[in-house]
Amino acid sequence: MKNSWQASLRDSIVSADELAEKFKLDLAAMTAVTVRYPFRITRHYFNLIKEKGDPVWLQAVPDARELHDSGQLADPLNENGLSPVPGLIHRYPDRVVWLVANSCAVYCRFCMRKRQVGCKNGEIDTANFAGALHYIRGNPAIRDVILSGGDPLLLDDTALEDILAALRQIPHVEIIRIGTRIPVTFPERITASLCNIIKRHHPVYINTHFNHPLEVTTESRSACAMLADAGIQLGNQTVLLAGVNDNPAVIAELFRKLLTIRVKPYYLHQMDLVKGTAHFRTRVKTGLEIMEALRGNISGLAVPYYVIDLAEGKGKVPLLPGQSKANNGVYTLRTYTGELVEYKD
Repeated sequence: MKNSWQASLRDSIVSADELAEKFKLDLAAMTAVTVRYPFRITRHYFNLIKEKGDPVWLQAVPDARELHDSGQLADPLNENGLSPVPGLIHRYPDRVVWLVANSCAVYCRFCMRKRQVGCKNGEIDTANFAGALHYIRGNPAIRDVILSGGDPLLLDDTALEDILAALRQIPHVEIIRIGTRIPVTFPERITASLCNIIKRHHPVYINTHFNHPLEVTTESRSACAMLADAGIQLGNQTVLLAGVNDNPAVIAELFRKLLTIRVKPYYLHQMDLVKGTAHFRTRVKTGLEIMEALRGNISGLAVPYYVIDLAEGKGKVPLLPGQSKANNGVYTLRTYTGELVEYKD
């Protein structure tokens, strides 16, 4: 049925009152969080919650601790400072991130763009798309365009195809990537029409975002199968989250399951230092121990890079167990430009 996924999205849970119908809550505290940071849970994702405080709950349900984090920054990666035109982030010489949407099917509580995604101050002005395209056309070094947001797959089919077609008209743009959590949180959005649109503009890669084995469901398997059958290579970026997936057994189970649905584990991310997310932060030591436990115990295909995205836009740096060592809790990391940077765990 036409527009069925839009109708399903409109049926999402958007208020703490609806959660309180099923779970015992501190309604006032939760409501205070939703005033500052947006809240939405699709019915699909909500139905994965087994009990209050479980791994799905922690990722999706507002937490009072979000308002008590004053020690981190809203934009620690300096994305605003690396935006030559509105909505475009140019950190590495050969690639850009283009923010084409500002809404998500589920507003993850650990979001790296918590300062703007779903917020009125972060609304996307499509009038700026011409400026982004002009910038990309004028910079032949840009070979890779990453569509992000928000979630690009919440655009309607026509809007998404217009963007893909415009990028394909730029000769030096070799690949297009889409960052999305839709297969995890809102798999009904993955339709035959959407897959056909993407297929027309290959090579297109999709990096999705599974964080826990509970998220690998019958519906998400089907969504990933449709994308893979359309010739789209699927990768996954997992964020290391305290209380959600910060132990080797959970991560190993997740990565094994991802391979069975044709999704390649790509990155395991150390939490960014984003204001409102400090309660999710783990020690770097924890991530290194997880990576050590994976080696030799699961297929090499299932082992991602464990990375830190450095402050001030200095880029991602991989950490290797047995080689990345701290001195009094401080890691010395080398950026892609060769600069040595200290990272305090």
